[in-house]
Amino acid sequence: MPFQIEDKRAVMDVRERILKGEHPRREILNFVKEAPVGTIFEIHLPHRAEPLIANLQGLGMNVIVNELEPMHFRLMAVKLNEF
Repeated sequence: MPFQIEDKRAVMDVRERILKGEHPRREILNFVKEAPVGTIFEIHLPHRAEPLIANLQGLGMNVIVNELEPMHFRLMAVKLNEF
């Protein structure tokens, strides 16, 4: 499932994939690294995904985490610099 950017916004809903046992963290991080500066990322997950948050923060991104409902977390981040 390739991710896409529309109007500088990338919405990635990987809840179903994770619940099926997939681990798309590397795929998400590669997409973030290749995206242009100024891209807003909205990542939907079934849990907080602390390792992904730590990876994004390690790239210098601030990450906002919201629990929208049980089993539905949204990470929001903006790419401000090239990595």
